[in-house]
Amino acid sequence: FVTALTTSVPAFGAMRFVTGLGLGVVIATAGATMAEFAPAGRRQFYNAIVYSGVPAGGVLASVMGILFHNSLGWRGLFIIGSLPLVILLPIAWRKLPESPRWLLARGREQEALAAAERTGVPLLEERVILEVGAAPQKTGFAAVFSRQFAVASILLGLMSFCGLLLTYGLNTWLPKIMEGYGYGRTYALFFPLALNLGAVVGGLVASRLADKSGPQRIIASTFGLATISLGLMTFSFPLPMLFTFIAVAGVGTLGTQVLVYGFQSNYFTTNARAAGVAWCASVGRLGGVLGPIIGGWLAAAGIGGSTAFYIYGAVALLGALVTVLVPRQRKLEEAEHKVEEIAENRTEESLAAPQPK
Repeated sequence: FVTALTTSVPAFGAMRFVTGLGLGVVIATAGATMAEFAPAGRRQFYNAIVYSGVPAGGVLASVMGILFHNSLGWRGLFIIGSLPLVILLPIAWRKLPESPRWLLARGREQEALAAAERTGVPLLEERVILEVGAAPQKTGFAAVFSRQFAVASILLGLMSFCGLLLTYGLNTWLPKIMEGYGYGRTYALFFPLALNLGAVVGGLVASRLADKSGPQRIIASTFGLATISLGLMTFSFPLPMLFTFIAVAGVGTLGTQVLVYGFQSNYFTTNARAAGVAWCASVGRLGGVLGPIIGGWLAAAGIGGSTAFYIYGAVALLGALVTVLVPRQRKLEEAEHKVEEIAENRTEESLAAPQPK
């Protein structure tokens, strides 16, 4: 809201920086919270719902820009952008519960039991993780860079770096790049709209596949999809096909980042989850800074759009390679199998017990 009232470039930049601080906290904690409430077997899908809010916001921003930019100007659009503070924050403050798993991991057992009863979140998995030693003894960033998570944390951070470089690079420069292909300002806001729509739909569909086949394989595939679609966008296809490729690129860039956040949220144990997601999101933001800068350098140098697409395609390919290298968490997998066995045994015992007449 304050950004809309600024009258100089330094003040505008300062307010964007403060906004970024707030959004960074939201991005880091939203996925960590959802990972601790989502039911086993559907965690990627629930995380995708949460993080699809990012490209969905991009869709809404594009629509608002198309409808109101001429009448309200950029200041009016920034005021509209501040509405979640008024609408969502009071609801979240009253309704969003604390994670029972987080409370248990901090040794606050009575509070954890009360929260579990209130929310219906079972604590069996967290107890088994603690029992089999699947979680490091340390907490927070010390756990993130413990022997168990250190290598994975670096690779997961690089995944976010690639994903957010593509996300912010394309969202910022796609209209300008397409101008170089002869598409004027009439289409300027429709290209990001197609990109973000593809990300929302594709991210949700891919998340269901990730729950069934494992997120690592799906993320590597969607990064590869981005590489191919960005390469195809350098050819002179008819406009409908071009919009299709842009939507597919949205699946492979913004949609992939949705899956990356879900993968990261579920990769870490509870005592490292919030710090792990924060670390990955922070490294990713460096890519978010570099993505638009690369586009700016290319535009300033007068280099054509095909070069930009090839560079972004190479980044997507790097993201796929990094994803494949992330090591499996075997102790955590062992804990999950044990939870499944306990749940099956309880079900069998329940079925075998005599039923009251």
